[in-house]
Amino acid sequence: MSSNDGIVEAIVDLDEQAALKMAEELRSAGVDPVMILERFRAGMSIVGEKFEKGEFFLSEMIMAAEIFSQVMESIRPHLKRTRAETIGKIVIGTVQGDVHDIGKNIVIALLEAEGFDVIDLGVDVPTQRFVEAIREYEPDIVGMSSLLTVAIESTKNTVDAITEACLRDKVKIVVGGGRMDQHASDYIRPDAFTDNAAKGVRLCKELLGGKIV
Repeated sequence: MSSNDGIVEAIVDLDEQAALKMAEELRSAGVDPVMILERFRAGMSIVGEKFEKGEFFLSEMIMAAEIFSQVMESIRPHLKRTRAETIGKIVIGTVQGDVHDIGKNIVIALLEAEGFDVIDLGVDVPTQRFVEAIREYEPDIVGMSSLLTVAIESTKNTVDAITEACLRDKVKIVVGGGRMDQHASDYIRPDAFTDNAAKGVRLCKELLGGKIV
């Protein structure tokens, strides 16, 4: 679908009007809302790369995030809840040192649509807050999100802190973000990793023993 490349280009070019128009056109054409959000996420990933390389300034990152937020609000009502009952509880947050919430917010919307009870800790979440949240909410899964490469160390520190608090065997840990790959996963040692929001939801269902649909 040629619109896919157009979506990424609109985000990278910070073209708010084009981005919103394409989102609505695709939605009206019956394209899966998850697929639409994933293409916009891909655009945001490129924006993140440009920011890390110094090609984009903070103001441009903020503008891109605002465009995505508007797209998210227009698409979210069309994510249908597939189950009436709660199938699991998840605590999720962007790790310390990273304030990006695009990927996290997509995952939350998809998890809620699938029937998960989600506790959002927000962004730049201190390591100890994740530990406290496990004790407070007793979740089945803890999700850690990040966009920046430097946040990989924070993710590892958080997993280590959960282990040191003797809570590692009480939860499954899923880490996600544009910089997550097998090498990062081998270093962090979560139960699962992903760089794709839809796949992340499937992994959560699988970790709880549910069927991947």
